[in-house]
Amino acid sequence: PSGAGGSAMASSSGTDVIQVTNVSPSASSEQMRTLFGFLGKIEELRLFPPDDSPLPVSSRVCFVKFHDPDSAVVAQHLTNTVFVDRALIVVPYAEDD
Repeated sequence: PSGAGGSAMASSSGTDVIQVTNVSPSASSEQMRTLFGFLGKIEELRLFPPDDSPLPVSSRVCFVKFHDPDSAVVAQHLTNTVFVDRALIVVPYAEDD
């Protein structure tokens, strides 16, 4: 077999940013930072709409930029984790466009 080792999959996404959808409206950016902070150092975290948004929100989207791309790979395993009252969906987010 011509396997290139276990690192081939990790580097294929090549991004240190994840997009988290189906985030509960009652989740705060601080809670998201705590949850994903277990996986590695967070460079930046953005939650849309923001915590102080006056608009009624049915679901939020969170973007997390990690210091290490490996953390973004690991974070994808949190897909289907129930956080507050719904299952999170975590996908890699390519930021170069």
